[in-house]
Amino acid sequence: MEQYIDNKFVFKRLELGDKETVKELFLAVFTVSPWYDDWSDSTQLDCYITDLMGQSNSLTYGLFENENLIAVSMGRIKHWYTGTEYCIDEFCVRKEMQGKGVGTFFLGNIEKAIREIGLVQIYLQTDIDVKAFDFYIKNGFVHLQDTVSLAKQV
Repeated sequence: MEQYIDNKFVFKRLELGDKETVKELFLAVFTVSPWYDDWSDSTQLDCYITDLMGQSNSLTYGLFENENLIAVSMGRIKHWYTGTEYCIDEFCVRKEMQGKGVGTFFLGNIEKAIREIGLVQIYLQTDIDVKAFDFYIKNGFVHLQDTVSLAKQV
């Protein structure tokens, strides 16, 4: 599925063959403020992106401007008792495009695309103390007060 929008952006579903382009954007966004993720282990990064994009239930979308990937959403389709949902594991917009409505535009196109394939909800997690939290609230997401994330080092 490839959709041209306003002759400026191209929104499309991405596949594992797009992994290198996705990795470049992912690194450009998540290794700087506010995240500062250390993805210096290229093998670990490759495995992570492959995990997100290469499974039978993976669902990845990209937004392009002049053939350059400017936004990506990587996640999976999850069958849940309230209906089938899109669980977003990673969502990012190129740093220089942030604050210009690109993320909202991209998210709107994702919502339209997932409705067309019968999905009824988007689920994601983010940190509460970063701008991404406010972005999602502004775009209609609800902060699930009774839900927490837990982790344990082993």
